[in-house]
Amino acid sequence: MAVKVDMGPPQLHSTKIPMTGPEREPVVDAELEAEGHRFVFTAVSMGNPHIVIFVDDVEAVNLAYWGPRLEHHPLFPRRTNVHFVQVQDSSHLLMRTWERGSGITLACGTGACAVLVAAHLKGLANRAATVHLPGGSLHVEWASDGHVYMTGPANYICEGRFLRSMTATLT
Repeated sequence: MAVKVDMGPPQLHSTKIPMTGPEREPVVDAELEAEGHRFVFTAVSMGNPHIVIFVDDVEAVNLAYWGPRLEHHPLFPRRTNVHFVQVQDSSHLLMRTWERGSGITLACGTGACAVLVAAHLKGLANRAATVHLPGGSLHVEWASDGHVYMTGPANYICEGRFLRSMTATLT
């Protein structure tokens, strides 16, 4: 079974991400330096901040090293999620994520949405693509209504029942 979720419209203005520095919209091919290394990124907010860095090989990135350094970069006053992305073709993106406050994660739905938006803004992907994460794949579409829709697997995991509790009244 698959579930489709309306993730809302992406925020592309630097103040909405938020970022320090000059205001711009969209934030595409921005640069930052960390420990003498220059990174080119696209920034997107899906209600939380994301930077997307396109690379030739996501497996070659030392995510445990660069993730926290970029998450805490002074350019991002509320920190940021960090995604390294390899474009397989215009309909398939491979991503790895450093989630702010958590570290390396197997999946990030808002991140997958930010990745698709960033890839489309750069002309690297269609408005709809499959985003492959270590924990599974999601289909993401940046629709003509401006909203981003995410479709992914859903599994039945349990059943629950609410019981009404009886409380004694003291008089």
